[in-house]
Amino acid sequence: MSVFIAKRFATFVATLFGASVVVFLALEILPGDPAYALLGADADPSAYEALRRELGLDKPAFDRYWSWMFGLLKGDFGISYTYSVPVSELLVDRLALTIPLAVIAMVITVVLAIGLGLYAAAHHNKVGDWGVMVFSQLGIAVPNFWFGILLILLFSVYLGWFSSGGFPGWDAGAWPALKSLLLPAIALATVQAAILTRVTRSSVLETIREDYVRTARAKGLTRAATLWRHVLRNALIPVVTIMGLQFANLLAGTIVIENVFFLPGLGRLVFQAIANRDLVVVKDVVLLLAAMVVIVNFIVDLAYAFIDPRLRAYDV
Repeated sequence: MSVFIAKRFATFVATLFGASVVVFLALEILPGDPAYALLGADADPSAYEALRRELGLDKPAFDRYWSWMFGLLKGDFGISYTYSVPVSELLVDRLALTIPLAVIAMVITVVLAIGLGLYAAAHHNKVGDWGVMVFSQLGIAVPNFWFGILLILLFSVYLGWFSSGGFPGWDAGAWPALKSLLLPAIALATVQAAILTRVTRSSVLETIREDYVRTARAKGLTRAATLWRHVLRNALIPVVTIMGLQFANLLAGTIVIENVFFLPGLGRLVFQAIANRDLVVVKDVVLLLAAMVVIVNFIVDLAYAFIDPRLRAYDV
């Protein structure tokens, strides 16, 4: 088990390092200059050069990269060019929205996927199964931002049940805040629920053919009791793995949805930072999202090792 954890941790560190290099190089080759973006094209050349020195843009790329990395290791995320505040404060404020949004979307995904997947497998090759498969195929095909626009048209414009966007803040109360996150969470969950439904259905169908399931039925257990007590628990092993990966995708997928619903979360922050050439914020947010994805995958690997003893036995 220790070898397994060591290998996964080494992969975790190497992935984060590779992600930091890719993020930094990608931003280095982007056209434009943050100093020009802040001062304007008509700025005085001396003011322009002074701002470049202040921002550290006059240093070689290698020095800027290591300065950025050492700062992150010390907990110094730098100062935002646009907002003139520590980036760490921006991240804490925006994560207070993005993480609950991803959690709500994940809960919706799991409830829909397990319920529909189990129902489809129990009614294999029947009308219910075909209906669930059509739903999942539509969910995969429809982009979540377009589905979010449809939700706004239906529940905000025509029915008036929800606001079309914005976030009142947690100070306004738990229900108003959660209500403003419900539509974007549903839009985020649609694609993930469709994928997980198909995985759940396939896993249940594979498990339901096992000998111990036939034995349970022969002992007199009802079909429903067999599905819930024996089939579902064993079928969840691959499903749990996909759930962990999907939560990581939900965190990264908030970038588009938060802009559709005008939510002041991490996704909208990175979008605005790109528009303003606020490279410090862009680098920190993108690397943070990459780190969150890697951390979730690392946790999933560890959880899967505890669920499946074969991984511990072979130290893979």
